[in-house]
Amino acid sequence: MKQKMVVKVTMSDEKSRSKALKVVVGFSGVESASLKGDDKSQIEVTGDGVDAVQLTSRLRKSVGHAELVSVSAVDGEKKEENKPPAAYVWPYNQPLYVYQELPYAHQQDPCSIM
Repeated sequence: MKQKMVVKVTMSDEKSRSKALKVVVGFSGVESASLKGDDKSQIEVTGDGVDAVQLTSRLRKSVGHAELVSVSAVDGEKKEENKPPAAYVWPYNQPLYVYQELPYAHQQDPCSIM
């Protein structure tokens, strides 16, 4: 089940924010993480099967005081109407040139040295 959670972390400078984001992104099941709030003290985490309590306790151990603000489910299926068709991409396993055998017979040696 995909879920979205917000964790408030005490972060004083850019170094602690960077460290907190590294800890969150390195956690199992996390798909995305972003800073939010006026003072960028909240981390919004989206993931599948993420344990919010373990994530909060790991942030407490590595960064500082962390508090779980909210956990909510995310709608996995979004309906997109009038989506334009995808552009055609050339397959990688196909050659970019066409090799064609010429029908004439080799009667003379084209090399002038021999």
